[in-house]
Formats: sequence, structure tokens, C-alpha cells
Amino acid sequence: MSEARGTNAKTGTSTVWQIIGRLVTAAIVLAVTAFFTPGFSINNFATLIIAAVVLSIIDYLIVKFTGLHASPFGKGFVGFALAAITLYVTQFFVAGYSISWIAAIIGALIYGVVDYFLPGNQSMQ
Repeated sequence: MSEARGTNAKTGTSTVWQIIGRLVTAAIVLAVTAFFTPGFSINNFATLIIAAVVLSIIDYLIVKFTGLHASPFGKGFVGFALAAITLYVTQFFVAGYSISWIAAIIGALIYGVVDYFLPGNQSMQ
């Protein structure tokens, strides 16, 4: 019986580290995307972290309710459109984060390229 508790505790800790890893990866991808996308700005580090959390939550909700991943290269045009919409909608929840529609489209392309080259699976299930 104590083995079962130890396994659950270890799994819970592992899940926390997976979530933290996903958020750090999302923040890195978002920072690189904002740097290379004209018309996309993030004012400071705190805004970057909050935006990464909001993007992760929006992506999680999209996956949970539709089963579609907002990954530009993972699901073709639908994934690309979801990534652009997600990048754009985030500005309404995060102060200091601004992006235009054109920048969201360009940003979705850059986000997809950077996300493709970073190791790990970012989808939350």
C-alpha cells in the first residue's frame, strides 16, 4: 500500500515539473517569436511569463474542448489559424502584450518554426 502512495506522489511531482517545463518552453518560444516579428511587442519579463501562462491555458482549453492543437505545423491550416488567433487573443488578457493581425499571422509561422526545433512535447492532455 505504501508503494502505491509513493508512486502517486512521484507522478504528481513529475506532472508539476512537466507543466513548469512546458511554461518555460512556451516563454522561450514566445520571446523568440516576439523578437523576430514586426508589430509584436512584449514590454517586460513579467509580461512574457504571464503571456506564456495565458497562451498555455488557451491552448489547453482549445485541446480540451475541440481536440485540436494550436500548433502551426502539427495540424496544418487549422493549427496555423488557431496559433494565429491564440497569439492575437492573448493581448486582451495580458497588459503590455500587443500584436496586430498581420503580426499574429507572421508570428504563428515563426512560433511554429521555433516550436518545431525545440525538444519536448508541449501539448497538455
